[in-house]
Amino acid sequence: MKNQKLKTWLIGFMPILLALYFTQVAAADFRIGVVDTERILRESVLALKAEKKIEKEFAARDQEIKRVSQQIKDIHAFLDKEGMTLPDAERRNKERELDNLNVNLQRLQREFREDLNLRKNEELVVVLGQANKAIQQIAESEKYDLILQEAVYRNPKIDITEKVLKFLANEK
Repeated sequence: MKNQKLKTWLIGFMPILLALYFTQVAAADFRIGVVDTERILRESVLALKAEKKIEKEFAARDQEIKRVSQQIKDIHAFLDKEGMTLPDAERRNKERELDNLNVNLQRLQREFREDLNLRKNEELVVVLGQANKAIQQIAESEKYDLILQEAVYRNPKIDITEKVLKFLANEK
């Protein structure tokens, strides 16, 4: 009677034991990687090239903004120094010129920021596209089952960001 109960219990419990065993075996072969996307966007060769390209594209406009800003400072200094001794008509002309330059500067700065953000976003899409291709190739070649790009915590053992940075640096 005792042996019969034991056999019945073992037969009922065996599938559970086998499932636990195979889950452990499968989990041992499961490879996970994590990529720090922000780091890719800061440190990758592609991101750095894109940043330099954008700086070069916007350098002339940045100089124009600095030039107008300097004009405003110069007129302010002139009005502070000579404002009381200037004839009314000349002082009003300088103040009007100053107002016009301020309006122009604000417009230039707004357009600059908008265009700069647009260009950065365009380049960001290109960098992320290349990074995703690199991640895909690394995942396939090293047989990863899952690679995450956003994680609250990354164990350094599964962080493959450095591999992706190296892959992007070596890719021409």
